[in-house]
Amino acid sequence: MLCSAGKSVLQQKNSRIFVDIYKKMRIISNCMDTQKDTPQGMDRATLLAACKGRKMIAGAKQLKKALASGKAEAVYLALDADPGMTEPIGALCQVNHVEVFWVRSMADLGYACGIDVGAAAAAALK
Repeated sequence: MLCSAGKSVLQQKNSRIFVDIYKKMRIISNCMDTQKDTPQGMDRATLLAACKGRKMIAGAKQLKKALASGKAEAVYLALDADPGMTEPIGALCQVNHVEVFWVRSMADLGYACGIDVGAAAAAALK
């Protein structure tokens, strides 16, 4: 059976399938390309300068309370922390319109907060 363009219906369906698969693969490839969307993270010196003279809190529970009450001015999340911990906090920050800064390591974030252990999340209070 031929269609108006001179191709058989089967060829036309196959070419559409090929295009659909090609589009899907391009979309998947763009989604999997994390290099362009991955934040570089703040180094220790920049983080210390940003936190100097501010009241800092560390820990997910305290941070969630501060976000809910509107006391958090800026939130710092560690790149090497568990995404299960940082993603919900990042979502809360978007809802509450609080700026998020990414830090290279949990150890740097803990040091900036004045604690001896690493911290996955911290906030500067108003």
